[in-house]
Amino acid sequence: MENIFGSTAQECAQIMKALGEPAYRGKQLFEWLYSKKATDFAEMTNLSKSLREKLAENFVLGHGTIVKCQEDPVDHTRKYLIALADGSCIETVLMSYHHGHSLCVSSQVGCSMGCAFCASTRGGKVRDLSAGEILDQIFLVEQDAGVRVANVVIMGIGEPLDNFDNVVKFIGLANEGLGIGQRKITLSTCGLVPQIEALADLDLQINLAISLHAPFQDRREILMPIAKKYSLNALIKVCNNYFTKTKRRITFEYALIDGFNDRPEDINELTALFKGVPCHINLIGLNPVTESVYKGSQNVNFFSDELKKRGLTCTIRRKIGDNIDAACGQLRLKHKENEER
Repeated sequence: MENIFGSTAQECAQIMKALGEPAYRGKQLFEWLYSKKATDFAEMTNLSKSLREKLAENFVLGHGTIVKCQEDPVDHTRKYLIALADGSCIETVLMSYHHGHSLCVSSQVGCSMGCAFCASTRGGKVRDLSAGEILDQIFLVEQDAGVRVANVVIMGIGEPLDNFDNVVKFIGLANEGLGIGQRKITLSTCGLVPQIEALADLDLQINLAISLHAPFQDRREILMPIAKKYSLNALIKVCNNYFTKTKRRITFEYALIDGFNDRPEDINELTALFKGVPCHINLIGLNPVTESVYKGSQNVNFFSDELKKRGLTCTIRRKIGDNIDAACGQLRLKHKENEER
């Protein structure tokens, strides 16, 4: 049977109509699923017993299962391994900041993008997550940690724009169902140009982050195979169009890799690329990945200072989770390898 968790308000109304109920029952159902966080149809006490029975006969109200949780003893970052109904596993990470709790959610089981420094792509993409499976990560972590997630980053396993429709539906559910403002949601992409254009047409108020990682086309292609399909020039053009349409400033993520993209010429090229462009550069200290030959740079502070001197807006991402499997996909990969032994 279909899992009712992940249904929109309109879909809830349609479900009630199909069961011969008035449309306002759909609103009640929607509230039970999300704001009241029901885990069983029997909890929906303002619905008649017969209606609850009909719902149970036609739908399941299912959630994933937390298989493992690693907590960093220093900064208390939590990385969760979540098992889905089909046995697939994904990761989600709970981070605590002074402004509240942020959750980094996955959008796919595995990833097909093949970025050289990412553990998520080992083994490729298995499947897309449904909107409900993405939303369920918030549901499960809030229940386990006893916190309210205030900010969401779609930056876990998978390429969000490769799962465009489900991710857009998730954003609507997080906003309308859980009360998370669109400006509290960040979507991170490796640069799928047509989908960025399509996202701009939706005129959402979310934050868009682009994984850049190199200001030169040839070096970006080495790190990110998607760059061979969508050039750096095409990416920058569509990003400028995105800003023009939405008036939302884009963040460019830049993982500093020792000897590869932390050179003086990289600083010069970034300056030329973004001089006068309303954007933000987020420098990232690379988390170590056993399977990768790339190592984090020691020049993060110098690199940041030089970009600021040249008039660019730049920050260094707070490094957290050093004492757990911090790099995206590592915990899932270890779990999979242990199961195969």
